[in-house]
Amino acid sequence: MTVSDTKFDVNGSAIKELAEILNTTGLSEIEYEDQGCRIRVAKSSGVMMSSHMVPAPVGHTAAPAVHAPAVSHAKESGAKALPAGHIVRSPMVGTAYLASEPGAANFVKPGDRVNAGQTLLIIEAMKVMNPIKATQSGVVREVIVVDAAPVEFDEPLIVIE
Repeated sequence: MTVSDTKFDVNGSAIKELAEILNTTGLSEIEYEDQGCRIRVAKSSGVMMSSHMVPAPVGHTAAPAVHAPAVSHAKESGAKALPAGHIVRSPMVGTAYLASEPGAANFVKPGDRVNAGQTLLIIEAMKVMNPIKATQSGVVREVIVVDAAPVEFDEPLIVIE
């Protein structure tokens, strides 16, 4: 399916926000997916550009999860292997928070039973708190991310078995 085969409204404000994230974080590119549409913004020769925007495959959620990464991430290199299970990955760049506010109990901890759609953590991006929800039911095996830590797109956050 190509872009011309689907009706895709370009969200200029989303592209501007993504470009601002690139400027403030020093990243060279960022990709964001929402409601089946994926936007990728990258720096090239010091100029911001939006490369092709292709609708994501049907069935993806706002918090994509992948079992085994095809390419290891910088933070994962040299680290222990991820446990087997469903890996919930970051859908955006931001700061991860494990609780709704400082001092509050974490949304989930290892051993907790979660249901699909249940909030696992929140990621703050551009002063907006984005709930990251479980994409499947199961038991939390590991919380990989640390509270108040910066996260990158596609970074492993939580393992559900």
